[in-house]
Amino acid sequence: MDQDQIKNLHLEEGADPDSGALGQVINSVGIIFAIGILISAAILILEIFLRYVLNAPTIWAHETVIFLNASAFVFGGLYVVSRNSHIRVVLIYDYLSKPVRRHFDIAISLTSFLASVIFAWAAWQGVKRAIWTPAGDFRLETSGSAWNPPTPGLLKVFLLIILCLMAIQFLVLAVSYYKKKDS
Repeated sequence: MDQDQIKNLHLEEGADPDSGALGQVINSVGIIFAIGILISAAILILEIFLRYVLNAPTIWAHETVIFLNASAFVFGGLYVVSRNSHIRVVLIYDYLSKPVRRHFDIAISLTSFLASVIFAWAAWQGVKRAIWTPAGDFRLETSGSAWNPPTPGLLKVFLLIILCLMAIQFLVLAVSYYKKKDS
């Protein structure tokens, strides 16, 4: 990172204006997951100290770190959509005129909306098995370890929620692009 990039870090714009109020909320919530990554690093340092200095390892550190980081990665997809900073193949896109680019943005957003809905439906299939027993009783899927937290079930539910929000965010973007005037 060069000095100009470092000087301009505080000028980060945040959520894309086209992402609406939902994008602003998503952008604001992102700090929670960033802090979660820092907490997971602290847990790993603590675990190293406890294991190798005090010879007293924990049964919860590894799974907690996995849960915190998995949650951050799942949320990251929604976060980049709200900021319109997701990966885009710009080979053709950058050479388009603004009116044509607007139509591409609408098509990309609608296609991404459809993909998010399909992935949400697939996630729902996993959630059904992760939160109910075959007899129909509520029970979150657990890890099966000595600690046995319900983190796998929680992650599957979280993924479903994020995919639903992502579908809504893509729809908000498509409507916003549609309402823009060609310029």
